[in-house]
Amino acid sequence: MRQAATQPDAPCILFEDQVYDFSTVAHLALQGATWLEHMGVQPGDHVVIAVSNRPLFLFYWFALAARGAVAVPVSHDAFGESLRYMAQQSNSKVLLTEDEELNRLSSDLSGTGIAVMSTPNEAGFISLVSALDPCALVELSPESPVSILYTSGTTGQPKGVVIPAASYKAIGEKIVQAIGITSADRILTFLPLHHANPQMYSVMSALTVGCSIALVPRFSASRFLEQVRHHQATGFTYVGTVLSILAKEINQPVSGTLRWCVGGGAPRPVWEDLAPRLGVQIHELYGMTETGGMVTINTREDYRFGSVGKSRDDFDVMLFDEHDNPVASGVGEIVVRPRKPFVMTTGYYEKPAETAAATTNLWFHTGDLGRFDSNGFLFFEGRKKELIRRAGEMISPVTIELAALKHPAVADCAAVGVPDAILDEEIKLVVVRRGEVEAQAILAFLALTLPRHMLPRYVQFTTEIPKTPTQKVQRFKLIDLPAPLLDMKPAAASHR
Repeated sequence: MRQAATQPDAPCILFEDQVYDFSTVAHLALQGATWLEHMGVQPGDHVVIAVSNRPLFLFYWFALAARGAVAVPVSHDAFGESLRYMAQQSNSKVLLTEDEELNRLSSDLSGTGIAVMSTPNEAGFISLVSALDPCALVELSPESPVSILYTSGTTGQPKGVVIPAASYKAIGEKIVQAIGITSADRILTFLPLHHANPQMYSVMSALTVGCSIALVPRFSASRFLEQVRHHQATGFTYVGTVLSILAKEINQPVSGTLRWCVGGGAPRPVWEDLAPRLGVQIHELYGMTETGGMVTINTREDYRFGSVGKSRDDFDVMLFDEHDNPVASGVGEIVVRPRKPFVMTTGYYEKPAETAAATTNLWFHTGDLGRFDSNGFLFFEGRKKELIRRAGEMISPVTIELAALKHPAVADCAAVGVPDAILDEEIKLVVVRRGEVEAQAILAFLALTLPRHMLPRYVQFTTEIPKTPTQKVQRFKLIDLPAPLLDMKPAAASHR
């Protein structure tokens, strides 16, 4: 609302040939809050947003915040058991979507008691609320929950990360300060808006400093430079996969408006090659949804190639060994602790045991490994956790395994991430068969219940899954398993 008061006519959201200034966006948020009130949404209610990358997502999100309700953003193509779990575990009362998804989502949530409401597009939303009076803005306290963002866990069930208002405010300020973003910037935003990355690095930066969000439906390497030119973008947010793909697409130096990008997971060779080609400073950082999006970053002035930067001034970042003793030198688990209240998550929604486990000895344990150099720059050294990082998505292998075990011919199985030059990791499913079954049949079966980003690229058949005496899968033994490796990429493509 501050930007609407100080620069009402400045562009806030750019999408295709549509431009929405800060005044319009703020007014729509307040009118949208009135509509939500008429629909029975009360302050504190939880509401799912299932919308593709378009301004309608932001209209819904801002209206919910103005109403004092809590957004539960999910992928617009979420379906089945996964969608039902997130909607019900979050105790959501309503799901907001687009008209084209209304029938499918209504069917998926049938019998849950969750109301599904939709508008066709931005014009439809504006028409719907245009006759309504703006509501009185619900003032949020620093600890007020704004969103619940679901992230995969090693238990196989996603966890809802509660993000308070102070955390969103802080990350916008820290990104703007680190990069030097001004009101003249335009941030190309192609990563899915239900993720923390675009919410925290793009949207909150724009709301903090009054720059523009140049929103596009999805990432396209072939259209990237065209989209940059169309929107006169000066920056963008990334996951490592994006930079790897762009490095293959863009072979020569290009001139234009770009000057920076920000994100995590940039492979060092790609970082080195792509920065001069695009003419950008790559602000590699480290963080998680739980830690308010970022705890270390390479700033304009304090920068070290290959590192994830230095700590934010409102966080302590340390390295611990397996006994929670500080690691003075060398590699240890990255642990973080806020110096100010509510700048990171307040916990996993209705999962006190998981929250307590993650915050042992009053430090949040990331499950990632790192090392510090003598100047205080953190270097990421890999993942301690078993999650598979595919194209920026954190995927629980247990989710894939539980789905595969429902196939009558799968006696046992285990999923593991294997290195991939483009996607960081690809998914391999190792299967112990019960009788005869082909890999293609298993993949087709999984496609009925899993989203496409969880479908395995590789399948291997074996006689036994290596496990500890306590029956914990020894995943490290699966990466280089001596058995024929079946590449399912052509088959997987047919399920997309």
